[in-house]
Amino acid sequence: MKFTVAGLGFVGLSSALLIAQKYEVIAIDIDENKIDSINNRVSPIDDEYIKNFLNNDNLNFEATLDKDYAYKEADFIIICAPTDFDDKKNSFDTSIIEEITKDIISINKNCSIVIKSTVPVGFTDNLKSKYNFENIFFSPEFLREGNALFDNLYPSRIIVGDDNKDAKNYVSVLKTCAIKEDINSLFVSNKEAEAIKLFSNTYLAMRVAFFNELDTFAEVKGLNSKDVINGLELDPRIGEGYSNPSFGYGGYCLPKDTKQLLT
Repeated sequence: MKFTVAGLGFVGLSSALLIAQKYEVIAIDIDENKIDSINNRVSPIDDEYIKNFLNNDNLNFEATLDKDYAYKEADFIIICAPTDFDDKKNSFDTSIIEEITKDIISINKNCSIVIKSTVPVGFTDNLKSKYNFENIFFSPEFLREGNALFDNLYPSRIIVGDDNKDAKNYVSVLKTCAIKEDINSLFVSNKEAEAIKLFSNTYLAMRVAFFNELDTFAEVKGLNSKDVINGLELDPRIGEGYSNPSFGYGGYCLPKDTKQLLT
């Protein structure tokens, strides 16, 4: 099987390097400097695992600006382009995803398209209908910026918005390339997969906000917030993670995904 990854941010590059351990991967982006950097095996992203993997001569991996070259012979094309939140439209800007999909279908009608970019609920099915192309499914990423390749090698779960042969082959590839064993996988509808992504990040944002409020309460009452949090984390129903008080939740994903779920 041959793979193409469209979009070389931390999601796309880490996904490409994961699969390139055992399969042929071509990555495409519009940023010429990024392409040159990756082909020279210099990471444009601050991620230790990515930096180390790029120095591995056994990877079957190259980056290009050429759409025809990238798409024409691929069995799977994974879209990892950005979907920023448009405050005027009150929704994700999915125009890049649609443009890439249109290009892919014009070049290669025999591939399966996997969308990893976060999108509104219902977007993938609407895209299938709009372009009259059935081989599109959504598979959300659950990656941390700066630890993206590590999270691909040790995934919490793999979720795919279809259960056809290609979807199952895709999951098999991810499991084969990961280091972690016994990875939970879930085959659902595209809409359910899209909702899982949005609700996951919204829950994490809510958790960060909760512990920020706890920290404020502790300060007002003269309590040691760290001790209170440690006591909560000992409850296995609560656990650790996303419990460090800060100025609020931020980053690229949590704010925009929370906004999208409200629409």
